[in-house]
Amino acid sequence: MSDILVDTNILVYPHDPRDREKQERARGIIDELVKSERAFISVQCLTEFFRSVRWRLPEPLHPADAFAQVKRISEACEVLDLTLQVVLEACRASNRHQMSIWDALIWAAAKVNEIPYILTEDAEHNRFIEGVRYLNPFAAEFEMNLLEA
Repeated sequence: MSDILVDTNILVYPHDPRDREKQERARGIIDELVKSERAFISVQCLTEFFRSVRWRLPEPLHPADAFAQVKRISEACEVLDLTLQVVLEACRASNRHQMSIWDALIWAAAKVNEIPYILTEDAEHNRFIEGVRYLNPFAAEFEMNLLEA
C-alpha cells in the first residue's frame, strides 16, 4: 500500500463533535494508516492542527491537551519538514495550478517527498496534479483500497 500525506482537516475531525460520522471515519482511517506506517504529515499541518483544535472547535482543547495531541501525532506519523525545495515547488505550483500558497505547500511536501496521495476534504476527490492524487475520505466513491500501489 502507498504512503499518504494526511491534511489538517482529517487530523482535526476526530476532535470535532459536530459531525459524528466524519469523526468516526477520520479516526478509523488515521488509525489504519498509522498502524500500517504509511501516514505522513507536514510541519504546516501540525501547526494548523494546533490552531484549529485550540480556536476553531466548539469545545477547544486546553493548550496542554493540544500540545499533547501535536506530540502524539508527530510520534505516530512521519513528519515532513518545510524545506526551501518544498517552498520553491509550492510557489511554482501555486501559479501554475492556481492554488493558494498554503494548499500548494501541502501538495509540494507530498511531491518533493514522492508521496503519491494527499488525504483531504479540501480538494476535488481524485484530482491529480503532477504525480499527486487528492483523495477525499468522505466522498461516496472513496475506498481504502484506492491507496494500494
